[in-house]
Amino acid sequence: MQTITPFLWFDNNVEEAVEFYQTIFKDCEITKVVRNNPATPGPDGSVMLINFRLNGQEFVGLNGGPLFHFTEAISFVINCGTQEEIDHYWDGLAEGGQKSNCGWLKDKFGLSWQVVPSALSRLMSSGDPKKSERVMAALMKMDKIDLHVLENAYASEAGVTQ
Repeated sequence: MQTITPFLWFDNNVEEAVEFYQTIFKDCEITKVVRNNPATPGPDGSVMLINFRLNGQEFVGLNGGPLFHFTEAISFVINCGTQEEIDHYWDGLAEGGQKSNCGWLKDKFGLSWQVVPSALSRLMSSGDPKKSERVMAALMKMDKIDLHVLENAYASEAGVTQ
């Protein structure tokens, strides 16, 4: 059982956000919807909370209004096994959002994501400083991560290849 659940404050668009995530994550399920009633601050019958699951991870989304906003200080990492997975999540989540460096992006709701290959840790910490330096140099030039380029940088004896 998951004991820590991310609680996400949306600006009255949690339904739109969850619908957006359903188009990207194959395993996305709404597990509960809590509606406002006369005792809660929102309009009676409107969505207050949505509990949902993305790839097995539980989340709660709140229609909280414009008081608080997401920052890059919190992000969610999607570990991808293949370039196809990287492309799928990066392209989907970046739509209408803001791309950044090294696999980071903000989706159109301002939520920060890191779309990275599962192999990144292995490539960065081989014990060979030269390999790690080449991988880092290649990574620093990327927005969406290209796993093939990172693997070539790792394997190369002459430096970063592209």
